[in-house]
Amino acid sequence: MMRKPVIRTCTVSGEKCEKKDLIRIVRTPEGEVKIDLKGKANGRGAYLKKDKDVILKAKKTKVLDRKLEVEVPSDIYEELLRIVDGQNLE
Repeated sequence: MMRKPVIRTCTVSGEKCEKKDLIRIVRTPEGEVKIDLKGKANGRGAYLKKDKDVILKAKKTKVLDRKLEVEVPSDIYEELLRIVDGQNLE
């Protein structure tokens, strides 16, 4: 029996995507912001589509700051861009 795909909504575009097409950013209970590639970390999470434009828009509009209720450091966005650049998008 096939498992049905897990669907999550991109915080920026509002698009519903499969979890594997999104990156989860999480604010840990300690208030730290991390990129959660496994999607299992504890804390408040937000999903971004694996798309450079989406990440840049998230940075510009500070949507993650509001969603995670904490200021997201700019090195998180740089890391996200590296992750998206590093993968070959079909």
